[in-house]
Amino acid sequence: MFKHEKMLFHPVGVERPNPQYAALLQEQLGGGNGEMKSAMQYMSQSFRIKDQRIKDLFLDIAAEELGHMEMVAQTICMLNGHDVDAQKVAAGEIETHVLLGLNPGLINASGYSWTADYVTVTGDLCADLLSNIASEQRAKVVYEYLYRQIEDSKVRETIDFLLNREEAHNQMFRDAFNEVQDTGSNRDFGTTKAAKMYFSLSNPGPNAFAGNDVTPPKFTN
Repeated sequence: MFKHEKMLFHPVGVERPNPQYAALLQEQLGGGNGEMKSAMQYMSQSFRIKDQRIKDLFLDIAAEELGHMEMVAQTICMLNGHDVDAQKVAAGEIETHVLLGLNPGLINASGYSWTADYVTVTGDLCADLLSNIASEQRAKVVYEYLYRQIEDSKVRETIDFLLNREEAHNQMFRDAFNEVQDTGSNRDFGTTKAAKMYFSLSNPGPNAFAGNDVTPPKFTN
C-alpha cells in the first residue's frame, strides 16, 4: 500500500527557467538510469523475496525512488517555465513543448519513451542486488554529469541531495549483498579449478596478474 505525502523528501526550486536544461533532466525521470527505472526495478524484484527484512528494504527504496521522481518532475516543471516554446530547446527532446504541454513525460533526454526493458529482474537475490548496486552507481554518474552542466544553485542543491541518496541506496544494497553472498547463484554448483584461473591473453608484454590464482568466492556445501 502506498499513500502520497505532500511534503517532498527535499524542497526543490530554480533560480530561473531553463528549458534547455529541463530537456537534459528528463533523463533522470524517464531514462534508462532514472528514478522511474529504479522504482519499478526494486519493486518488481521484491515480489518473490522471502527474507522480510530485505523485501522491506527493496520496497522502502522503491517508494523513495517514487518520491525522487516527483522531485525531478517538479524541478523540470519549474525549469520549463510557463510558456510553450520549443524554440527555447536548441537540441534534444522537444516533446514536452509540442506534445505534452510542458508536462514532464516518462521520456528520456532524447524523447524516447520509458520502457520496462530498462528493468532487470532475475529472481536470484545475489544477481538482483548486484544489478541494483550497479544501477545506483550509474544513476550517480548521470547526476554528476547533470550537476556539471548547470550553474543554478537551487537545482544544484536538489541534484546534490539526490546524489547523496543514490550513495545511501548503493551502500544499503552492498550491505544486503554481504549478508546473502553465499546463497543463490553464488553457491558452488560443482565449480572446477577453471573458476580460479587467470588467462593472460595480452601479448606482447607482461601482465600484472599472470601467475596469480584468482581468489575464489566463498562456497557453501
